[in-house]
Amino acid sequence: MSHHPPNPPVIHSFASSEVLMSSLASFVVKAQKEAIDKKGRFTIALSGGSLPKQLSGLIGNHAVKWDMWQVFYADERVVPLDHPDSNHNLCTAELFSKVPIPTANIRTIDPNLLSDLEELSDAYEQELIREFAQKDAARFPVFDLILLGVGPDGHTASLFPGHELLAEEDRWVAYIEDSPKPPPKRITLTYPVINHASRVVFVAVGEGKAEILSEVLDSPEKGLPASRVKPVHPGQLFWFVDEKAAAKLRVPSQDFKL
Repeated sequence: MSHHPPNPPVIHSFASSEVLMSSLASFVVKAQKEAIDKKGRFTIALSGGSLPKQLSGLIGNHAVKWDMWQVFYADERVVPLDHPDSNHNLCTAELFSKVPIPTANIRTIDPNLLSDLEELSDAYEQELIREFAQKDAARFPVFDLILLGVGPDGHTASLFPGHELLAEEDRWVAYIEDSPKPPPKRITLTYPVINHASRVVFVAVGEGKAEILSEVLDSPEKGLPASRVKPVHPGQLFWFVDEKAAAKLRVPSQDFKL
C-alpha cells in the first residue's frame, strides 16, 4: 500500500459532449500507447449506462490497437449476454460491433452460471487472476484504465449508497442481490480493484448530472460511492464532464491537454 495520499481528482469540463468524446478518445489512446509500450497489452474496465456512447471517438480511430486490448466490465447485470439490461450487450451495440476487436479479448460473465451468484462472481474473479496475477504478482490487479459513470444517487459500477459492499476489502469481484436499481442481481469490481488502477476516469454529461456531481466532488465527506473512488498513489483520477454537468461545481476544472 502506498504511503502517499491519493492524488486529487483532475476535472476536465468541455463545451460540448462532442468535444468531450474526441478528448476522451485521445486520452484513451495515450493510456493505451503507454501500456502497450510498457508491457505489450492494454487492460481496461468499462461500465454501462451512458458511458459506451461517449466512446464513439474510438470508432474508426487508426491509433487504437484493438488486438492489444483486454476488456473487462466494472460491473455487469446477471442476465444473458444478449439481454437489453446487459452491459456487455450495450457496449457491443455502441462500440465493439463497430471496431475490429477480437471477441476473445472481451471478458464477459459466464452465461452458464447466472443461477449461482457466488460461483458467477468467483469465476469472473478467476478471469482477473488469469490476466493479472501471474503477470503482475500484485495483491490486487492494476488496470491501465477504468472508465466509470455516476448515477443520480452517487452510485458507481454496482456500488450503491449505504450498501455493505462499500466495505469489501478482500474480494476482487463481489455480487449484489438487492440492487436498488433494477435488475437487482449484479456483479461488480470492488474498491480495492478500482482504487489500484493506474487511471480511473468518470464520464458525466448533461444537466441531469449537475446536482450529483456537486455532491460527489464538492462534498466528498458525505461518502457517496463515487466519492470513495480514490486511486492509491501513483494512480490518477479524472472527471470528463460537459459544461451542463459541471454547472453547479465549486471545485475548479483544468484545461485538457495530453
